[in-house]
Amino acid sequence: MRYVLFLYAAIAFVVLAAGSIILPDWAMFLFAMALAKGLVCLGIVAMMRGGVVSFGQGLYYCIGAYTATLAANMWGLSDIFLLTLLSSAVCLIVGVIFGPMLATYRGIFFAMLTLALSMVLYGTLSKMSVLGGSDGLNIAPPTFLGWAPEGRDLQTALYIYVVAIVVIAGTLMRIYFDSEQGLFTLATRDNELRVEYLGASVRKVMAYNYIFAAVLGGLGGTIAVLALGHVDPEFAFWTTSGEFVFVAILAGYMSVPAVFVAAIILEVVRSFSNLYFPNTWQLSLGIFLLIVIVTLPNGLGSLLSRRKGGKT
Repeated sequence: MRYVLFLYAAIAFVVLAAGSIILPDWAMFLFAMALAKGLVCLGIVAMMRGGVVSFGQGLYYCIGAYTATLAANMWGLSDIFLLTLLSSAVCLIVGVIFGPMLATYRGIFFAMLTLALSMVLYGTLSKMSVLGGSDGLNIAPPTFLGWAPEGRDLQTALYIYVVAIVVIAGTLMRIYFDSEQGLFTLATRDNELRVEYLGASVRKVMAYNYIFAAVLGGLGGTIAVLALGHVDPEFAFWTTSGEFVFVAILAGYMSVPAVFVAAIILEVVRSFSNLYFPNTWQLSLGIFLLIVIVTLPNGLGSLLSRRKGGKT
């Protein structure tokens, strides 16, 4: 029931926000980046529920980051709420443009087309010296409705803001997954023809999923650039998109919380592997991912599904 979902969301917010009290600055930054990437991955999961995987979500991650940076540098906008809304709006428009076209493709064709779009943006940004070229651009720290925190206060405010966005986005996506449109997505994964016979438009369902993923990608990119203070074309590179796909596979498509848990686990494992095994951290990360995929082929979300015997 809805009120139970809202109760879980409130508990999740309180628990995660409490981390701002006990976590050191480096850990808050790590968690903020992981949650930002988790938003992008949640969009991929929405598409995975329909049987397709986007290898180009770096496109919207990058568009969101560059939109916020350009708005701050050219127009002097610094309020984090305005920057988030603007970036989301731009990604929504781009998603509406490409979504209906890509919704007609499946399998490797869908994956390669999304990757191609992302790499076109990467190549374009790398050659545009007015946007910093391959070096990218810097962005000043954000303000919060006129408040300009510094140091620990800035890190705390940004972390709590990220937590709020994640809880809201996760709750809305859970509601969408449980809605008629969301259930049609699962049915599309199994049998598109049957969905069409039921009177639903498969193309419309897939387009909606792509557009939602575009907005989530923009949100993640905006938060990431504000946390880092810098953006460059690597945000749209194929390795960045591949990382998002890894997290989505690690989480599976059954659970929304599992997406953010997977993002945090991947970020923590990568950070500590890089710290203790600087020359072979990629190998350590690869072995970890291989173990999880082999032992949990349906992702971390399958653990929650088995325990509850249903959706999570």
